[in-house]
Amino acid sequence: MPSTDPADGTALLVDTPHGPARVHLEVPAEPRALLLLGHGAGGGVSAPDLLATAAVATSLGIAVGLVEQPYRVAGRRAPAPARQLDAAWAAVVAHLRAGDLAGLPLITGGRSSGARVACRTAADVGAAAVLCLAFPLQPPRDRPTRLPELDGVDVPVLVVQGARDPFGLPPAGPQREVVVLPGDHSLRSDVAGLREAVGTWLGRVLPG
Repeated sequence: MPSTDPADGTALLVDTPHGPARVHLEVPAEPRALLLLGHGAGGGVSAPDLLATAAVATSLGIAVGLVEQPYRVAGRRAPAPARQLDAAWAAVVAHLRAGDLAGLPLITGGRSSGARVACRTAADVGAAAVLCLAFPLQPPRDRPTRLPELDGVDVPVLVVQGARDPFGLPPAGPQREVVVLPGDHSLRSDVAGLREAVGTWLGRVLPG
């Protein structure tokens, strides 16, 4: 598994326009694709759903990077503005794809806020597919739905959502599969179901 210890010296620091990001990277001997996953707004890369997803991907021969945004690397819990998150994410993708991982099919994703970043930047970074864990569809206090972020993605999308997620359930779409599992926004209640959904989808969207 990729390390989630911020003190781990093997983690990769990547310069971005908004400070260094940290990538916990695991690369098999002959990777068939690259999966990059971002964390939630107030959480980190050790969230159970992220670790379960990373484990499934590595078992399929996929290189996995768990990406910590610069604000988390700097020790802050309050998230940066969306434009900064997106710019930092794009810088990480560009750095990784300029090295030994160049040319691999790219899947981007994450949980909650990280899923939103992946959706907003999918076209710009050249993602072949997007994996969303606990997408926060409907913000509180009657603010506008975030469905346009999902609808703006024109490559295959998987959304794994808890049935009792207070942020609601995104609808399926022409290229968007939605898997509803028992539980809430944390996706802790059915890790086996999460693994099965992610593994099946990855096997379908990646070239043989």
